[in-house]
Parts: sequence; structure tokens; C-alpha cells
Amino acid sequence: MAATGFEKSLVETHQQDGVMTVTICRPEMRNAVNPATARALYAAFLQFEADETAQVAVLTGEGGYFCSGFDLKAAGAGGSDDWLAELEIEAHWRDPVVDPRPGPMGPSRLMLSKPVIAAIEGPAVAGGMELAAWCDMRVMAEDAFAGVYCRRWGVPLIDGGTLRLPRILGQGRANDLILTGRTLPAEEAHRIGFADRLSPSGEALELAQALAQDLTRFPQACMRADHLSARMPSQDLAEALRREWRSASAFLAEGRAGAQRFAKGLGRSGDFSKI
Repeated sequence: MAATGFEKSLVETHQQDGVMTVTICRPEMRNAVNPATARALYAAFLQFEADETAQVAVLTGEGGYFCSGFDLKAAGAGGSDDWLAELEIEAHWRDPVVDPRPGPMGPSRLMLSKPVIAAIEGPAVAGGMELAAWCDMRVMAEDAFAGVYCRRWGVPLIDGGTLRLPRILGQGRANDLILTGRTLPAEEAHRIGFADRLSPSGEALELAQALAQDLTRFPQACMRADHLSARMPSQDLAEALRREWRSASAFLAEGRAGAQRFAKGLGRSGDFSKI
């Protein structure tokens, strides 16, 4: 893939036949998103929305990892403080369509007119699960997994997870995942509706791109009109995101200390025994 204006180590975009693939490129961190990566992802999806030749996007991660969430090492060291301060939502914000804003993970406050498909290999956890939920469809490899792993660290869901997961899964199943932070394997994710397609290991991107290519064959104005009508009104989304953002204060109360424990090596790979 060729970089298109973004630092190669963070985000790359590649476009072919109307499908733009956006790749998180921090495999050494399991594609955890730091502030620079969040900015690059946000810019990439604004570019996708503005590009008339790009009809469908695929979001994926490099190296067999979708996204392990926000970079807790950076958060624990205070490296995300300036970024979080930039994300405050004013009380008058009403419409993410006409007045787009970045979220902590980058594009999570955007409401695009064109569909985005997540291609998930490996972990889609914490903020990575929120990014996957932000996408309109999800293709998961059979050995991939999701989960609200940030539950261990006192880091709240502030990228739309508290509103999108109940809409995708129903309130009861969302409660189970949000409250317990347990692992959601791909097979169960497909059974309960989080994953729309399953693929063999290593083939999620290929299947997602093929699905995206299928969508480009349809009359686009009609598809986008139905896509918009099938989602919550943008004003309701803005109100829900403003309400969720109030939980960001919990990061200062609990999440900073949790992020520092993570940085010391506790609770890795979904281990809840020592947190």
C-alpha cells in the first residue's frame, strides 16, 4: 500500500475500483491508537467522505491485529492529555454530519454518508471494539475476538460504544459485554449479530473488500439514502455522544492509574486475575 499524506507507520490508505482500504499500521503495539494515529484515522475518513471516486471503505489493521484500543502506555504517561483536551464537545453541538468532530479513537464521532466495513483479524478490543462498532458492517476471522477489555483499567467507553453496542446487540447482550469486559469470540460475535460475516483466519480483509466491491455495483444515491434512514438521526447521535463524553472524567479518576498498571505488564491478553 502507498501512504497518502500520513506517516507510514500510523495509517495507510489504498484505493481500488471504488473501495478505499484504511489500515492502522502499528502492529508492534497491536495497532493501539495513540493521539497521532487517531488524528490520521480521522483525516483518512474525512478524505474518504470527500472523495467522489471512493464509494465504500474498509477499515483494517496491519500484522494480524485489528486494534487493541487506545494506547494505554501513552495514556498512563500523560501523553494523551492534550489530545483529550481537544475533544471537548460543546453543548451546542447538534449534527455530526454538517459539523464533524474527531473522537478519542479518531473517526468515532463521524456520521458518514458512505458505508464502512471492518475487516477484523486478532483483537478488536476496548476502543478497537468501539471502532468496529462504528463501522456499518463487520467481517471477523474465525479466530478473531472482541471485548470491552478497558473494563479492567477504569477506562470508560467514550467512542460511541455505549450507544452503538446496544443498537447492534440489544440491551441485554450489550450489558453483558460492557459490564463484564469478557472476551467475545468470533463465533459468538457472529451468532449474536456483532459480526456480519465470518472468514477463515487471515482472509477477513479479502472478504471485506469483496463485500465492499459488491456494494459499489448498486445505484449509490439510493443505497446511501436507505443507509442514512436506517440509522439513528444525527441529532440523536450527537446528544448521545455528548452524554457519553461526560464519562471521560472517570479516566482521570480511575483510568490513569489503570493505564499505568497496564504499562507495568499487568492484565495483558484479557487476563483479569491481576489488574
